[in-house]
Amino acid sequence: MSDVLTSRDGEVLTLRMNRAEKKNALTGAMYSALTEGLKAANADDGIGAIVILGQPGIFCAGNDIKDFIAFAMGGGIGQPILDFLRALVANEKPLVAGVDGAAIGIGTTMILHCDYAIASPRAVFATPFVDLGLVPEAASSLIVPQLMGNRLAFEMLAMGAKFSAERARETGLVNTIAELDTLETVVRETAEAIAAKPREAVKLARKLIRGDQSAILLRIDEEAKLFSERLMSKEARQAFEAFLAKGKS
Repeated sequence: MSDVLTSRDGEVLTLRMNRAEKKNALTGAMYSALTEGLKAANADDGIGAIVILGQPGIFCAGNDIKDFIAFAMGGGIGQPILDFLRALVANEKPLVAGVDGAAIGIGTTMILHCDYAIASPRAVFATPFVDLGLVPEAASSLIVPQLMGNRLAFEMLAMGAKFSAERARETGLVNTIAELDTLETVVRETAEAIAAKPREAVKLARKLIRGDQSAILLRIDEEAKLFSERLMSKEARQAFEAFLAKGKS
């Protein structure tokens, strides 16, 4: 069974992270599968919207620690991760996320690139980059201050505070909250409603709303450079050693 499931229902393509036993922690292969899914949807004129989902009770716990350490030993953030981030920016199809449970690190920052996001009441969003001796990624250091203001951005990105579903809605991270038993139905209906709208008009409206993406791409690269440097730092090494030791206890 693939760790990323791709399915099509009419004009909607769904990408579902499917590694619940590891809390949908993203491996390099999963990043590549998500990237290919986005590219395939963009190349298909019959697709009017894309959906990203996790599993019941878990959206995404961030990066798979083993793959992440392997990337760090290679001296960088990892090409599969960068490819996925750039594919999110290059994506031209409306992107809808359904978040149930924890959305940690990239699990939260990928939501920033979605056009519409729906959370369940038990969704929790957190970006503990600094706690690991690292810096924010996915252009979150640019997008979150624009979305929430500097103080809330500092709380989320520097302090690593956990945001509940309700707080995520209040700060604009998600659009709405759906009950557990209706979350995926609401996500699907939302995507279908978007896909049913005049396709070219939606594309143009989305492009106008998002504006010039060059600053987003530049920030992704700036963050990645600092991220790679921080991966080799004493602070990051100590934080990862503590994390791994905790996992074994």
